[in-house]
Amino acid sequence: MVGIAQVMKTNVVTAEKGTPVIEAIRKLVKHSFSGLPVVDRDNRVVGILTEKDVLSLAIRVDGDPDGSDATGLRVEDLMTKEVVTVEAGESVTALCNCLIKNQFRRVPIVANGKLVGIVSRRDIIAHILNLHKQ
Repeated sequence: MVGIAQVMKTNVVTAEKGTPVIEAIRKLVKHSFSGLPVVDRDNRVVGILTEKDVLSLAIRVDGDPDGSDATGLRVEDLMTKEVVTVEAGESVTALCNCLIKNQFRRVPIVANGKLVGIVSRRDIIAHILNLHKQ
């Protein structure tokens, strides 16, 4: 059984609750991520800011060329609050089933309620390819 630890990224870029939304969007763009976990001070996942969430900001600021409508918004104003997480001890099979069943592209990985990693669809695909290179 392949464990999640073998495919997850542990250097997770996050936004802390209270982060200005524009700062979080900069992280998404800089790292070419489709989603950014939002954590509290104890590193517990409280949401995820996704590309889809950011699109709602584009609708808000349409007709506002200087983007001033985004001033003062925090990640919690746009983020998806109901986040599916997977326990670090689960198998990659369980993780794949989660990704197949749902429409999201990445899953935060937790241990004892705290964020320890993240796995995207692409991470699993790369893992499959690596298995076949051997």
